[in-house]
Amino acid sequence: MSLAIFDLDNTLLAGDSDYLWGQFLARQGVVDGAWYEEENRRYYAAYVAGTLDINEFLAFSLKPLAELAPDRLQQLHAHYMAECITPLLRPAAVNLVARHRAQGDTLLIITATNRFITAPIAQAFGIDHLLATDPEVVAGRYTGQVSGVPCFKDGKVTRLNQWLAERQQSLSDSWFYSDSHNDLPLLSLVTHPVAVDPDPTLRQIANQRGWPILALHHD
Repeated sequence: MSLAIFDLDNTLLAGDSDYLWGQFLARQGVVDGAWYEEENRRYYAAYVAGTLDINEFLAFSLKPLAELAPDRLQQLHAHYMAECITPLLRPAAVNLVARHRAQGDTLLIITATNRFITAPIAQAFGIDHLLATDPEVVAGRYTGQVSGVPCFKDGKVTRLNQWLAERQQSLSDSWFYSDSHNDLPLLSLVTHPVAVDPDPTLRQIANQRGWPILALHHD
């Protein structure tokens, strides 16, 4: 039985759930639309370029969670799932998960996007195990702060190692699917790294290292 690890945004999902959530909030009038959209784009461009300051971005992206009541957040997320996420659940990605499940593999999503956004998406894929950036919760409300290590770049390795230690498991027979060069620290550790519709930097490195390249969302 293997451990099958999946990045979420632009890997299992044919889009970026964090970026789409920001656009959705702007359309709903929950945030200052023009300013928020500009900042959302700026941070996404930094992510693509590999220059994102994760702490600065999280201060920006988690603020709306702290400003809205839990019931309102749940209503918004249900609308967001139907409008933005369900159309991005592509058959090829669903089938990839199903193949690993049929082999009896342990399935895990690991993502920098926060758990509020991603937990329902993991459920939509039928994946029980999720490592995501955890927003801090105090007295039943989000504070706008992060709890623990952000699940980004080397932080994914840190969080995964903690998870493996708790379960007394290892990466001795492991797969990791990702689209992003930001995930090179973890891709370099697993037994079977797979580049999924990779960005140009990851595509070049995958070709150099002989890693498989898989198309889930593009022909």
